[in-house]
Amino acid sequence: MSEVTTAEFNEEGKYLRKVRSFVLREGRLTKGQAQAMEQQWPIMGLDYSPEPLDLVKVFGREADTVLEIGFGMGASLVEMAKAAPELNFIGIEVHKPGVGACLADAAEAGVTNLRVFHHDAIEVLENSIQSGSLARVQLFFPDPWHKKRHHKRRIVQPEFAQLIRRCLKVGGVFHLATDWENYSEHMLEVMSAAPGYKNQAQEGDFVPRPDHRPLTKFEARGHRLGHGVWDLMFERTE
Repeated sequence: MSEVTTAEFNEEGKYLRKVRSFVLREGRLTKGQAQAMEQQWPIMGLDYSPEPLDLVKVFGREADTVLEIGFGMGASLVEMAKAAPELNFIGIEVHKPGVGACLADAAEAGVTNLRVFHHDAIEVLENSIQSGSLARVQLFFPDPWHKKRHHKRRIVQPEFAQLIRRCLKVGGVFHLATDWENYSEHMLEVMSAAPGYKNQAQEGDFVPRPDHRPLTKFEARGHRLGHGVWDLMFERTE
C-alpha cells in the first residue's frame, strides 16, 4: 500500500498547489535496492520533465500503455508487465525503496516493457503524459485517509477524475481498487458523477477482480480473514 502523493484537496476536490506539493520519500534503501537504482535506472527510469513523453520513443514501439499510480514495492506491477509483454507499463512512486525494489524485481524477471517515475503522480499526469495516450490507469490501494477530517486528502476527487480522463484515450479505462469499504463508496460517488465516464460493472456498481490485477499477499490474507476488496472500472466515453 503506497502513499501516492502528499498533495491535498479542498472541500470541492480542487487540487491545492503548494510551493512544494509533495515530498520524495527517500527512506533507507537495502544494498540490493541501491544497486538496482544505480544499474537499472538508466534503462528503466524516467526522469521527470514538464514536457510530454513520446511513448513510442520511450518504449521503442507502438503499443497500448498502462500507467499505475503509487505502485508500492512494485511486485504486482512487475508481475503484470511480465504477464502482458504486448503492453507498455509505466509506474509512478514517491517512495525510493519501492522504486529500487521494483527495478530489482523487473531486472530479475527479465521485464523490458516497464518504465518508472520517482516523482509526484499529479505532476507527472499533468505535464508528462500526452492527452489521450493511455489505455489504462491503475490506482490500487491508495491511502484511505479513513478519519473523516482527512477525507479531503484522498486522491480520488472530481478534478483528479478529469485529469485521468484527459490522459486516457476514448475507450481507455480507469481501474481503482481499495480494501476500505468507506473509500470504495467515496470512489464510486466521485466516479459516477464524473462527466465522460461509464461504469463497466455488468451487475451492481463494482466489478470482480480482473485477471490482469494480481492478488497481493496482503489481499489474500484479507480474504482469509473475511475482509473485502472493491474493484471499480470506469471507461472514458468522450
